[in-house]
Amino acid sequence: SCINCLRTMPYIKAWNEKYRDQGLVIIGVHAPEFTFEKDQRNVEQAIRNLDITYPVAMDNDYEIWNAYKNEYWPAHYLIDAQGQIRHQHFGEGKYQETEQMIQSLLKEARNGDLLVANDLVQVAGVGATAAAMADKTGRSPETYLGYTRQQSFSSPEAINKDVTRQYSTPTSLKLNQWALSGDWQIGEQSALLKKSGGAISFHFYGRDLHLVLGSQNGKSIPFKVTIDGAAPQADHGVDIDEQGNGIIKEQRLYQLIRQSGDVHEHTFKIEFLDAEAEAFAFTFG
Repeated sequence: SCINCLRTMPYIKAWNEKYRDQGLVIIGVHAPEFTFEKDQRNVEQAIRNLDITYPVAMDNDYEIWNAYKNEYWPAHYLIDAQGQIRHQHFGEGKYQETEQMIQSLLKEARNGDLLVANDLVQVAGVGATAAAMADKTGRSPETYLGYTRQQSFSSPEAINKDVTRQYSTPTSLKLNQWALSGDWQIGEQSALLKKSGGAISFHFYGRDLHLVLGSQNGKSIPFKVTIDGAAPQADHGVDIDEQGNGIIKEQRLYQLIRQSGDVHEHTFKIEFLDAEAEAFAFTFG
């Protein structure tokens, strides 16, 4: 569900394709952010969805994470043929630098004999794996719905932790404010809808809007998205249609908005047509 990890994925897959026959071995390490990401079935489904062909280790107890003293999603470590860490990069970007170091380490291990072209891979992600807009100025921040890391919550009602109560959305929201409407139970990591018809609204700025969603009971849950009260049309993300219709089928990140023209502030709303929808975090691109 990590948007930053997803946006690096086209490069990782391209490097695996180009250099694996030259000795590059890629091992993914999955360190979960949310509880549902500890479920092996969810991890296996994500691997299939993303068409990942290299091995992925599950690090539910953060043993690998802590051994590397890691603090970031994603983190990339290049290890040479003698088992020494020779390069590391945290977050997105610096793909050219990383690939050049891959080439250098492979040449070192193969006595200078690298049987592929020195030109760098050219990739273009789609959906949630596409690169974020170049100008990040003013872009809405990652926003969590669970009370542990919650910010900018603007429903007038006070939060009752781990208890169902009715919330409402104010008449207007300022930039980066969000609110709930309907009967919700706000937990440590998420907001869980307890009665059909509940909604989440967010006043955001960014080309893309993503929301990590799931279903508490595992069933499919339909939902409808609007922007400024209207269907998104050409600004719909890959997980909804032009009229804003979508379905929660699994626990993952959903791309709901991708503005097709100039980027402006908008008020986003998602209404769930059945209970037990669970929302974890917004991210923007």
